[in-house]
Amino acid sequence: QVQLVESGGGLVQAGGSLRLSCVASGDLSSINAMAWYRDKQRKLLATITTAGDTTYADSVKGRFTISLDNAENMVSYLQISNLKPEDTAVYYCNAGRVGRGRLIFDADWGQGTQVTVST
Repeated sequence: QVQLVESGGGLVQAGGSLRLSCVASGDLSSINAMAWYRDKQRKLLATITTAGDTTYADSVKGRFTISLDNAENMVSYLQISNLKPEDTAVYYCNAGRVGRGRLIFDADWGQGTQVTVST
């Protein structure tokens, strides 16, 4: 079982930046990818594999950067620049694997981290 803990959210002015962190722990033997989502609907924002392959939702390309540190643990970061009020949301991460030519994220969700962007 994998546990996920997100952090790094906060209140920031529009135009500012934040770096969100997600630490995955537990049984990581089959984990080789991580992803970031936001909102209750869990809108997919970005994914990254241990091979370094990344994908982004069109709506966040150019402002969001996902990265992964898997030297010791699985820690994913989401750098958000030029924050906009519409970025206000709870951000979640998930952990998964590459399987059958697609990414599968099915770990239990963490508590998320709140990002609030003020005008």
